Amino acid sequence: MSPAPTARRAEERDASAEDRDDRREEGDDPSLVVGVDVGGTHVKAGLVTATGDVLELTRTDTSGSSEGLVDIVVGVVDGLLTAARGRQVVAVGVGAAGLVDHARGVVVLAPHLPWRDEPLRDRLEGRLRLPVVVDNDANAAARAEHRFGAGRGEPDLLLVTLGTGIGGAHLVDGRVQRGRHGLAGEYGHMTVVPDGRPCPCGRRGCWEQYASGSVLGRAAEDLVRQGRPGATVLRELGGGDATRLGGEHVTRAALAGDPLAANLLEEVGRWLGHGLANLTSALDPGAVVVGGGVVAAGDLLLGPARRALAERLPGAGHRPVPPVRAALLGNTAGLVGAADLAREGSG
Repeated sequence: MSPAPTARRAEERDASAEDRDDRREEGDDPSLVVGVDVGGTHVKAGLVTATGDVLELTRTDTSGSSEGLVDIVVGVVDGLLTAARGRQVVAVGVGAAGLVDHARGVVVLAPHLPWRDEPLRDRLEGRLRLPVVVDNDANAAARAEHRFGAGRGEPDLLLVTLGTGIGGAHLVDGRVQRGRHGLAGEYGHMTVVPDGRPCPCGRRGCWEQYASGSVLGRAAEDLVRQGRPGATVLRELGGGDATRLGGEHVTRAALAGDPLAANLLEEVGRWLGHGLANLTSALDPGAVVVGGGVVAAGDLLLGPARRALAERLPGAGHRPVPPVRAALLGNTAGLVGAADLAREGSG
């Protein structure tokens, strides 16, 4: 039997009061955490408050060597410690693309980074003299969107991030589901086309070879190189160099009314929806949040994704289709979530 309306209202008031108390306690904490997001092309980092605000933000190109990339992370953190101007920094959180053993702080395998079995937590703690937490970048982003963004108030959440590849994370009752070995969430490498396009992971037909930001860039480059009529906007955005084109250029062109760019987004959106249908069948999330720079395209990308999800989800018409929302925290989600995980771990 469901509770009476008066009881429900009392429960809602209690929950609301607890939420306000939690936010007040967070707001009373003046300490900072350095959050770092190590992606395939850039290292983003910032000073993050207990309420998820980013006070300082830096962005540095990713190095091609393992040692060089560790040096970059240390240098970025040192710079932010100086920028803290005496405010207490209690920990460092790092989100890295790829397979990450969160418990040991080891980057096991990162197809878009030079790290293999990299004991990142121990190396950083030895040089920074601060507690360090290392996690997968999508796990970190999911934590941030759940706590501060588009997934706030949704206990069972699926996050998918579109960038150089595709990252993902699943939260149940607000907690990241890591799997038996801590390696869950590598959704970008599920096969969607057997023997399809080659992937940097060494396999073929991975989802991220059909629905990531880098796929948009490569498709745009091909259109310009082929001299396709109507590719003028893309050509101009690339400054005459087709190799410079990325997902953000396709997004800008589509929002400016370029039909070729809009078609590229529709194609990637359909592939996105196909993968989301698979994941929804397996995980049954309450909501889906999609992050990454190309989400700025809005319904040009997410509209086809929603339609493909609804069409391909088994039991259509007899089961709920989860809402698909654009992430709210943008490119800071990974570092904000990494900082929040580190704050929790250092508490």
